[in-house]
Amino acid sequence: MLEIFESPLNTFVMGFALGSVFLVMAYFSHWKTKGEFKRYKSHLSDKLELDAKQLQDTNKERARLSQENEHLRIQVNRLNERPDNKLQRELEVLARAEKHMLINAPGFAPAWEMAKSQALSQMETEEKGMSFPQKIFRKLIGPGTGGNGTALTENASSNGNHNKSGATETATTTTAA
Repeated sequence: MLEIFESPLNTFVMGFALGSVFLVMAYFSHWKTKGEFKRYKSHLSDKLELDAKQLQDTNKERARLSQENEHLRIQVNRLNERPDNKLQRELEVLARAEKHMLINAPGFAPAWEMAKSQALSQMETEEKGMSFPQKIFRKLIGPGTGGNGTALTENASSNGNHNKSGATETATTTTAA
């Protein structure tokens, strides 16, 4: 078997055949790698196109939202300029400040609650027609044509009014004839 390698022509042919096999294998792997490279390149270009489209859509959405935000900000400012909305906004600010003070200032809460209950009782008496100026006006002018003054005073005497200590006291009223 070693006699095959003694002839230089046989050695050359065997080396050439072995080199050709390696060359074919190298071309095959190069062809395979080149195909994968093309596939990766197409995937990359597709990905870049999708990312660019998504970025454009995101930029359009952001521009639309910023424009909408600006319109809403202008509308809120315009609505805040209306007198009734200014009062509602100021009332909301005061309510939030009150809540903040009730939580953060321990000595403030009882005095504030007493002041609120007094103000509420004053408003209720004014709404029922029991305030001092209304009593005088009623005595001078009379109870009215519909007889509502008598019904209101009887209704007010049956309901209780709260004083500072929270106890209920009944209002005694006299109607002017």
